[in-house]
Amino acid sequence: MSDRHLLRRGLLGLALASCLGLAACTEEASHAAASIPVPTEETVATPSESGQAIAKEAEEAEEAEAASTQLESLAELGDKPLARRELDIQSWQTDGGAKVLFVEAHQLPMFDLRLTFAAGSSHDDGVPGLAMLTNAMLNEGVEGKDVSAIAEGFEGLGANFGNGSYRDMAVASLRSLSEPAKREQALRLFSQVVGKPTFPEDSLQRIKNQVLAGFEFQKQNPGKLASIELFEQLYGDHPYAHSSEGTPESIPGISVAELRAFHQQGYTAGNAIIALVGDLSREEAEAIAAQVSAALPQGPALPPPPSPSEPTAGTQHIEFPSNQTHLMLAQLGIPRGHPDYAALYLGNQILGGGGFGTRLMEEIREKRGLTYGIYSGFSPMQVAGPFMINLQTRAELAEGTLELVQRLVADFLQNGPTSAELERSKREVAGSFPLSTASNSDIVGQLGSIGFYGLPLTYLEDFMQQVQALSVEDVKAAMNKHLSPNDFVIVTAGPQVEQKPLPPPSTKPLEQPSSVPEH
Repeated sequence: MSDRHLLRRGLLGLALASCLGLAACTEEASHAAASIPVPTEETVATPSESGQAIAKEAEEAEEAEAASTQLESLAELGDKPLARRELDIQSWQTDGGAKVLFVEAHQLPMFDLRLTFAAGSSHDDGVPGLAMLTNAMLNEGVEGKDVSAIAEGFEGLGANFGNGSYRDMAVASLRSLSEPAKREQALRLFSQVVGKPTFPEDSLQRIKNQVLAGFEFQKQNPGKLASIELFEQLYGDHPYAHSSEGTPESIPGISVAELRAFHQQGYTAGNAIIALVGDLSREEAEAIAAQVSAALPQGPALPPPPSPSEPTAGTQHIEFPSNQTHLMLAQLGIPRGHPDYAALYLGNQILGGGGFGTRLMEEIREKRGLTYGIYSGFSPMQVAGPFMINLQTRAELAEGTLELVQRLVADFLQNGPTSAELERSKREVAGSFPLSTASNSDIVGQLGSIGFYGLPLTYLEDFMQQVQALSVEDVKAAMNKHLSPNDFVIVTAGPQVEQKPLPPPSTKPLEQPSSVPEH
């Protein structure tokens, strides 16, 4: 993956999935990424030879177009802002109740379509994994076509289908050439897949077996075990507590009838956000949205989950035979759209969300060599998402490292950022902001998130203005309003070994961290 793509994923915590888009966006905040997770789409079909050349050429052109907005040398930048795309977001509602967000982009002969449903695992309703399996089964069968025929259908048109399920949402996406003949065929197949899946029994059993095999693999992953335990401790009996993947106990018993019932309730037109970007006129976009909306079950939007209760602070340890110990700390954060988000985002970029140069990375890795990387992040969701800090360190230094992290957070809350840190972080946010709209796929993710979380159409511009207007006092006040050094829910995973004192801070640590973190 290129550096440009890595930067793009980290920007503003926006996209869907991908989590804004949600995104994207990995929405699983258990990874405690530096930014809000953006759910990413699992690509199910790729262009075949019949459509591959045109689609490949279009994708390469999109990459070149995005890259052309970047300067070849930092010396050339000076005080000039980076070029960025101006978005004219148009919005309307279909007859079925789906909210549509559309941006015309005629530079390339293609379009991106993304459907976002409030049908994530928070709606599993006591059957963990139900939302995930429903989404995974969408492209396994429609009337007259099995999974292979569906894949071949998209491939033959040079189109890509993607899908994914997360705590808040489920997504389905289509990338296609905009030439009418190709577009109409791709949309017809996409509408069948999303609106009228048949959920074949043999496919369900195959996917269940894959999921169950994944659970066995998780037993060898201390980071994943710690993440599962952390969400259970943080959210208790709230729907966010269980993983969107379900559990080894729940998956085997889920039936085709339950999938069909969930689809009829969660994949309705009234529960959908339709995001469209590409080589389309407003009239064509309206026709596409109407076609897709009409193909879905008709029904209202599902309500958001309830607000979670405050958890009890404390530490849980998972014994695991490894050289490293995973340390995960979390508190409840904020819902998406909270007015303090800009201040919290900027504050976290200084604390631990901005990679190298942050307080946590400087003190934990650079001065002491205790970890390969340490990251923090707010992950706003429909209701209060987590604030998390994630790292792994040598087992014999785990207790001292954990205490150091907590001290650094307490110091940051007490004193706030320096003026120099604030201005540097503002420049970094402003400099990377154009990457949030560098390609059509980036934009469609942003639109999906804006629509799903009910944000204003001017959200991206508003966010940048809010960030640039923040003072040291604003950031300090917001961080203290939503975080406390004594309220962390902590989960550790590793061996119980005799602890050693931490090395003193140094510009040249005696022991450098491993080049590859242990998983």
